[in-house]
Amino acid sequence: MNLQNEGKEVRGNVNPDYAACIEACQTCALDCEVCLVAMMGKSSPNDCPLCCYECLEACLQCSRASARNSQYAKDYCQLCAKICDWCAEQCSEHDMEHCQRCADSCRVCADECRSMAQLN
Repeated sequence: MNLQNEGKEVRGNVNPDYAACIEACQTCALDCEVCLVAMMGKSSPNDCPLCCYECLEACLQCSRASARNSQYAKDYCQLCAKICDWCAEQCSEHDMEHCQRCADSCRVCADECRSMAQLN
């Protein structure tokens, strides 16, 4: 999904400043879901896959709040970044490809969420 269109507002009233964050959240939620399913029933020495569940829920809520220009969007972004950092740390400790992809998506999402939280 590409919400950006040469700096123009697209898809209804989505603020173009939020587009990169929304996309990162959606990608992260998907990668967390894949990791969560792959890790179900497996033993883990850390908080994976619990972190994936927490992270995907945070990402979905953050993207929804951002899409509707919620007055709390920046607050959601700050929390989402914190949860994404935690999930990235947990998943990066595993060698499985799905965990590494999840960790990478979490890092990108955390960066985008922090950037959006700092917008004026």
